Amino acid sequence: MKTIYDNWPFWQRLLNMLENEFGNRCELILHDLTRDYAHTVVDIRNGHITGRKIGDCGSNLGLEVLRGEVKDGDRYNYVVHTPDGKILRSSTMFLYDDDGNVIGSLCINLDITQTVALEGILHQYNRYIPGMETEKTEEECKETFAGNISDVLDFLIEQAGELIGKPADEMNRLEKIRFTGYLDAKGAFLITKASDRVCDYLKISRYTLYNYLDLARTENGECNLSTKSLTKSTRILPASTSGR
Repeated sequence: MKTIYDNWPFWQRLLNMLENEFGNRCELILHDLTRDYAHTVVDIRNGHITGRKIGDCGSNLGLEVLRGEVKDGDRYNYVVHTPDGKILRSSTMFLYDDDGNVIGSLCINLDITQTVALEGILHQYNRYIPGMETEKTEEECKETFAGNISDVLDFLIEQAGELIGKPADEMNRLEKIRFTGYLDAKGAFLITKASDRVCDYLKISRYTLYNYLDLARTENGECNLSTKSLTKSTRILPASTSGR
């Protein structure tokens, strides 16, 4: 397989089956990750769940895989909370060509808001909660779903700022290097004009930005980038704008 379109009839049959199986509370998205990242969605079912449509952008997880920082980006059964109050149980599977290059992804977002509410009602009614510990993964997943690629960049900049723990005008040189290194590792600079946005945010020149990136990419450089500093489980999903 060279592109996802080589198996297009199969993907259509698969999406039709999943849509009929899970109904209108399950969003299904097929991404072509060989396209401009601002317009990767080539098929979507029940887009009302996250407010997206064909032609919208991919999430930050796709950027990490394309950047090469994540070798196996598949994630299953992780929970997402949307700004409008929905609770989603999600899974993402990346698709590869015959040479092992990422060419697409298939994503499932199941709206479990009502069943979670019902579960709470039953627990309250029964006055009994089984003493089962919640299973946790080794690394928490943070993802943003957006229709506009600029929202994804805003999310990544916000996460980088959270990593440093202070506003840009209070960051020293080393902290700005860590800031840009985090964004680089997350694939932010694959987004068109991301460099301009970061320069404006940090109030630095392009020359300084490239210097910081060179230092951050140096294996034994002066800064040790740690993406594990961000451990909150809640993922932010900006509202869709016309444009994953």
